[in-house]
Amino acid sequence: MTTETNAAAAAGTWTLGDLTVNRIGFGAMRLAGGVAFSDGPSADRERSIGVLRRAVELGVNHIDTASFYFSPLRSANELIDTALAPYPDDLVIATKVWPGRHPSGEWWWASPDQLRGQVEENLRQLGRDHLDLVNLRVPRGRPTGPVAEHFGALAALRDAGLIRHLGISNVTPGQLAEAQSVAPVVCVQNPYGVGSPAEETRFVRACGEQGVAYVPFFAIAGSGQEAGNVTAEPDAVHTVARAHGATPAQVRLAWTLHQGPHVLAIPGTGNPGHLAENIAAGALRLSDEEAARLLS
Repeated sequence: MTTETNAAAAAGTWTLGDLTVNRIGFGAMRLAGGVAFSDGPSADRERSIGVLRRAVELGVNHIDTASFYFSPLRSANELIDTALAPYPDDLVIATKVWPGRHPSGEWWWASPDQLRGQVEENLRQLGRDHLDLVNLRVPRGRPTGPVAEHFGALAALRDAGLIRHLGISNVTPGQLAEAQSVAPVVCVQNPYGVGSPAEETRFVRACGEQGVAYVPFFAIAGSGQEAGNVTAEPDAVHTVARAHGATPAQVRLAWTLHQGPHVLAIPGTGNPGHLAENIAAGALRLSDEEAARLLS
């Protein structure tokens, strides 16, 4: 599989509110290092900047980041600003708030009235006067807890012009409905991929029926997720990969994109070779039979 200019458009597009993006995007978490798993040792600064610029050259116009993506060595937001400012007109940068990290790395969770400070921190780091998309990232410890107060605070910041569109992350269908009762939601960002529970697949389909984008994270890592413990690939993944001359990671990405035109992908990497492979996965088409085989 090969890549070329605007290769990210091969999977088609989706509209987030009034912002059209290619369905293959880029997640910036790995660029920072120290937040979660990465491609071996943290990429050096110049290589990270090069990866970001190459992603845009290949047609990526949707980048997912957060102010808490940082390590003692670097900040994802600062790398994005350095690599890409002045930003292309069609580039959509999505970030997330509610969790925060002290310089020591210790995590904390914002109250509704602290969300403005988190939004302003993202604005400052990215060199923007508004944020294209902000996801409210719900703590894992409250899978059924209320979100309306926090989401309402973000809606007020949207009304003030600091945010263009709102999304919600790490949520249940009930929490999505609660957020929608407060303000429009353009996307859901949840962990999802080959091997995810059938319940989440039903949620993916429900989002599509509502016209809400579904943006899976850890689509390549699978059950290993943040710990970086990627389990052995199922035989079915290898079989489909061999049939297409693709890698297992490309098959996993293609499988998520196969779930519906509203499903976007934000694979992240600090490795230029892996970047090209991830974007090329947008051109990989699985048959319904192959997609179903990956569920068995």
